[in-house]
Amino acid sequence: MFAVFISGGKQHRVTEGEVLRLERLDAEPGTEIIFDKVLIVADGDDVNVGQPYVDGGEVRGEVVAHDRGKKIRVIKFKRRKDYMRRQGHRQWYTEVKITGIKAA
Repeated sequence: MFAVFISGGKQHRVTEGEVLRLERLDAEPGTEIIFDKVLIVADGDDVNVGQPYVDGGEVRGEVVAHDRGKKIRVIKFKRRKDYMRRQGHRQWYTEVKITGIKAA
């Protein structure tokens, strides 16, 4: 059984028991969180597609931790113009373990 839901402007395909990284959520580690913007719920050949969301569909998860990702380097450069800017960035994320999927 899998589901596709929206969180942080992105779509995620998950199965029960999976741990995934989402955009930073305002929830303490150990709390349960419910995602109700479910696009698809599939169990074998039984596929339930929402228009735009599945009625009564929800994905439950438990917040595991908050952390920051690996550093990326941003460089702006123009050759022969004596122009170069360097910047680093680390994006915040939340690890969520999927505990349940409900179709309707």
